[in-house]
Amino acid sequence: MSMKTLLSLIALNAIVHVPMVYADVKKIDKIIGVALPFTVLRDDIENGAKAGSKLEIRNGGYGSDMTAHPSKKNHFYALTDRGPNVSYKSKDFGKGKIFPIPDYTPRIGLFKVTDQGAVVQVKEILLKRPDGTNITGLPNNGDLGGTGEIPFNIDGVPIVIDSTKAFDHKANPIKRDNYGLDGEGLVAVSDGSFWVSDEYGPHIVHFDENGIEITRINAFNDDVRTRFNLPAEFANRRPNRGMEGLAITPDERTLIGTMQSTLYNPNKSVKELNLVRLVTVDLESGKSGQYLYKQEKAQNSNSGIAALSNTEFIVIERDGAFIRDNENAMKRLYRIDLSHATNLEALSMMDGLKQDQHLGLMINGETVEQAIFNHGWEVLEQFNIKAVKKSLVADLNKRMGYKHDKLEGIWLIDNSTIGVLNDDDFATWSAKGTLGQKYLDENQQVIDNNTLYVIDDLK
Repeated sequence: MSMKTLLSLIALNAIVHVPMVYADVKKIDKIIGVALPFTVLRDDIENGAKAGSKLEIRNGGYGSDMTAHPSKKNHFYALTDRGPNVSYKSKDFGKGKIFPIPDYTPRIGLFKVTDQGAVVQVKEILLKRPDGTNITGLPNNGDLGGTGEIPFNIDGVPIVIDSTKAFDHKANPIKRDNYGLDGEGLVAVSDGSFWVSDEYGPHIVHFDENGIEITRINAFNDDVRTRFNLPAEFANRRPNRGMEGLAITPDERTLIGTMQSTLYNPNKSVKELNLVRLVTVDLESGKSGQYLYKQEKAQNSNSGIAALSNTEFIVIERDGAFIRDNENAMKRLYRIDLSHATNLEALSMMDGLKQDQHLGLMINGETVEQAIFNHGWEVLEQFNIKAVKKSLVADLNKRMGYKHDKLEGIWLIDNSTIGVLNDDDFATWSAKGTLGQKYLDENQQVIDNNTLYVIDDLK
């Protein structure tokens, strides 16, 4: 490498503030990837996906997001969500989720890519309340973003405050956890702390290096725990599709979060839409910004984001399909640029535009979601509102036949290299309303596993 080339790389790296990584990640097979290690949480439940076999619930589950260690080469952090669960409907209590391990604590894992191209886990950080006790992944109450999900035990009985007694609406109600998180976005800061965004509130929670909560950001003005508040319309997130990705600018001043899918703003009538909102939060002033992102198709998921600069980011856009079932399954990385997009929070009001206290920007009396759903994206043109610019970086299905359904984590390794990670759902799946093993193949032989893939020829 010439001195001129080396200086150019150093200069570019200084701009985007990402570590340089060399031969170790290059040893990872670009098609097969490398599996993350796991332990078994329990293996005594019947496998609803395959009669006569037992379900292996793995820990695992580290695919909700990933991010570079701020200073250690070849190290990355990865995040779990609320823990293994499956949709369930009770005749007496209604819809909810079965939590086969109800006291599971969401956590951050630190991993290292070895010189041989393997991945080893270095440590595990359990997430905790401000008093130092472990949180759970159980739902929040409704006034803090809960959507009424009932948590059930593996036998379909509601999880209650006192597990030794039967449910009673007043004396022994359903157990919820207002510190519970369904974590989906992760940022590691140079001071050793973390920011985690989730699918419940959505909440953005600041944890210290030991996983103890410092403060949080959400859309609920009455939440005394908050440092700053998001715009109120973010409380209208679609259930299980909250703030799926989180990044921080290289100067560590601004967080940027991406919602997974279209907000239910004002309600679920806009579900079949390809609009995603991005939100920025200045960590010094608390000032928020909002930007619009146009997905390739309705109900896609924006499930990860990483910062290249203060205005440019790499985002994941995906559907929920396996390539084994659909050769057109979509798993893509896009580069976006906010610098020429419209910040809805800084938009000057004019005839036809109004800011609503609960619903945000209104266009001719409709929410942004309603206006685009009813009239198309062209409705924005008359007010000169511009969505973020996006350009394709990598199509993982075309590049490697990406075999997983959930592409969710991005690790910005160097200026031309990105690592990506899938969410394996603790190797569990919903098999006709029961808890079953999550398989990658139709023959039910290959169990899904968190797998790191490296793309090292980014342009």
